[in-house]
Amino acid sequence: MAADKHIHDTLIVGAGFTGLGTAIKLRQAGVDDIVIVERSDRVGGTWRDNTYPGVACDIPSLLYSFSFVKNPGWSRAYPAGAEICDHIEDLTDRHGLRPLIRFSTDVTGLSFDEAAGVWTVTAQDRKRIQARTVILASGPLADHKFPAIRGLDTYRGHKIHSAAWDHDYDFAGKRVAVIGTGASAVQIVPELVKTAAAVKVFQRTPGWVLPRLDISMPTVVKELFAKVPATQAFARQALYWGHEASAAALVWDTRASRLVARLGKAHLRRSVADPWLRRQLTPDFTPGCKRMLVSSEYYPALQRDNCKLIDWPIATLSPVGIRTSDGIEHHLDAIVFATGYDVHLSGPPFPVTGLDGRSLQQEWRAHAEAYKSASAHGYPNLFFMTGPNSGPGHNSLLVYVEGQIDYAVAGVTTILSQDLRYLDVRADAQRRYNDRIQKRLAKTTWMSGCNSWYLTADGFNASMYPGFATQYLRQMRQFRFEDYEAVARDAQPRAVVSTA
Repeated sequence: MAADKHIHDTLIVGAGFTGLGTAIKLRQAGVDDIVIVERSDRVGGTWRDNTYPGVACDIPSLLYSFSFVKNPGWSRAYPAGAEICDHIEDLTDRHGLRPLIRFSTDVTGLSFDEAAGVWTVTAQDRKRIQARTVILASGPLADHKFPAIRGLDTYRGHKIHSAAWDHDYDFAGKRVAVIGTGASAVQIVPELVKTAAAVKVFQRTPGWVLPRLDISMPTVVKELFAKVPATQAFARQALYWGHEASAAALVWDTRASRLVARLGKAHLRRSVADPWLRRQLTPDFTPGCKRMLVSSEYYPALQRDNCKLIDWPIATLSPVGIRTSDGIEHHLDAIVFATGYDVHLSGPPFPVTGLDGRSLQQEWRAHAEAYKSASAHGYPNLFFMTGPNSGPGHNSLLVYVEGQIDYAVAGVTTILSQDLRYLDVRADAQRRYNDRIQKRLAKTTWMSGCNSWYLTADGFNASMYPGFATQYLRQMRQFRFEDYEAVARDAQPRAVVSTA
């Protein structure tokens, strides 16, 4: 098995927004010996992988971007996926990151050598790369899968997952089903009804939908942002505080939650004329319990002559289509699965081995937990991006990611500047932090009774942060050295405690 003899200061897994942003901030902090491993042959992460018709961001472009990488040229308030990909390619080149990236390097394992204070990354081609510190930036929704539906393998028509779109398939004149009514589906359905002969949307649970107020960015505004960057920063802050205020309605069940429900129902009444269809599309859970949907095109698409909403549960897939629990068999040429992600609530999709041979997957199999979402006891010099309980329910994910990047950079620079063999978060600090998080989570909308991908099978919330983005960022600005066990490079190795 080939291995690099050089031991890098930092290795980053993933060349999406998060991994690239981390590399930029590390360089600004004086860390230059960086290697980024990326399983694909291009940068972009989820925006590279998701190319389905209508793919776009449901957070405004000024907020769904890094504050330290300005883009005054956004074409719209809500950017399309292709424009986001172009932005990621541009920031990669603008900051000279491409030479740091090893493309087509699919990580298959990560293990820590305590005596050396070094992580070894094993790739699919059996090559090994070593680094003193590692930052996992592969993302929680990096992998997709077909959902576990009875009869899936018996269907003889064409199957497409929204995260692996088949651009060669011609939908013209076809009978198409869309399974799922989440964030991807509300973007896909309005595009499919333009070409397919018939579209049937199979809904398990209706979601709260608010209109998307998308506009083209005026040329004068783009010119102003380019000439006076402070104006773009001000606009971003205004959007940030607007989204921050919505936490009062979406994170906790309050009077503001009822206001959001009324707004959602008003949007439904204005958009859908048929009373029965409105009833089918009315959610029965508190806004925020599931991800809010943003679309002005979804409701009109469902009322097209060639579109029909099906809310009977799916009993099984059959060779010719979908059979629902009312006994009807829907004959279909193609099925689009706008659901089914391998959400990594139990860690990354490869084994991570820490101190004394401990396994992250085994420890997180029941309930994942970390200190400030970034460090896990027993896995020193390793920092998680979008780790446990770091998800936002009301603001831009990249706002939270910026806090995580700053925290990881503080940890990496501490290890390097003090020439530590390793820095491991204390078990008691991690326990106290997570006890507080779970106590706070119990009072949030996510725990109010609906089923969502935020929760594990037994109802444990390892995904979301129970508070304002401002609170999250404040905690990430504080790197508490006393909450870690620091081991000097010349210290004697610990005696290994048998776990047999």
